[in-house]
Amino acid sequence: MIFDSILGLFSLDMGIDLGTCNTLVCVRGQGVVLNEPSVVAVKRGTNKVLQNGNAVGLVAKEMMGKTPGSISAIRPMKDGVIADFDITEAMLSYFIRKAHRGRTLIKPRVVVSVPSGITAVERRAVLNSAERASARRVYLVEEPMAAAIGAGLPITEPTASMIVDIGGGTTEVAIISIADISVCESIRVAGDDMDEAIAAHMKRTYNLMIGEQTAERIKVGIGSAAPLPEELTMDVRGRDMISGLPRKTLISSEEVREALREPVGAIIDCVMRTLEKAEPELAADLVDNGIVLAGGGALLRGIDVVISNATGLDVRVADDPLTVVARGTAVYLEHLDLWKDTLESDEDSMLG
Repeated sequence: MIFDSILGLFSLDMGIDLGTCNTLVCVRGQGVVLNEPSVVAVKRGTNKVLQNGNAVGLVAKEMMGKTPGSISAIRPMKDGVIADFDITEAMLSYFIRKAHRGRTLIKPRVVVSVPSGITAVERRAVLNSAERASARRVYLVEEPMAAAIGAGLPITEPTASMIVDIGGGTTEVAIISIADISVCESIRVAGDDMDEAIAAHMKRTYNLMIGEQTAERIKVGIGSAAPLPEELTMDVRGRDMISGLPRKTLISSEEVREALREPVGAIIDCVMRTLEKAEPELAADLVDNGIVLAGGGALLRGIDVVISNATGLDVRVADDPLTVVARGTAVYLEHLDLWKDTLESDEDSMLG
């Protein structure tokens, strides 16, 4: 551990938020240096990444839904965990190289955030992928813990801090006290499910087929969880399911909100279950401390309002919620000595 710390002085160590939709890399002392979609373009039927291994991230996402028959633009992460081991390894290797920018010969130590509900097999898959992607040493931190650290919550104090991290594939809800998770719930309902709900609404209501990127643009452009002071509209383009021809239609924020009712409701239910499991003293702390939202889903208009209405607690969105987990992994990396017990358990799982 001491020798590893000395090497750490000369390597470009990094924290990675390995997300279903986006991967962020945060380098010690530099902040977030990379934020790209978790997408890889490969030759169909193989795991060979196009453009000499560089068709990853932004380049690959631009190809989604537009590739010829010989190319697949795929997302190797599903519901916050690895769905394709080899392609995830190639993606991680590309991101680590890009963050390194060729400035060091010493392989980096890497902290990777993982959903709190993943299995031991899924945990090992992340460890192995990061190791094979040229990391010198790999540590894992649960996403709600990383989010709480990145949001600057007083997690080491004997008081309850509650974080709701709404990502692309999972929503993590946790109550943290004295540097450990006291209560945690993880559901595989998050931003992707919101996009799917919007796409299903367009198909059901307008007989209009739209792609993933269009559904995401609708969510970002006019999506909301609570009524807006001034409701919005948006032109949506897609393929007519009856004629098969391109067509556009006008939709409103009210109907998008109705389409999002189910995934938003599942997130609220998860928050309520977590609160119901909390010890009375921790629950009492939350009356004053409230709830903090993180992740891309926290940017959905009115999500803080509906959670506050359901729980009766103050709810606020963390500063720059998209990068909170990545920033938390970097802080975790800087203070590895504080997490000695957690690190030992990770090392055991790697050896076991």
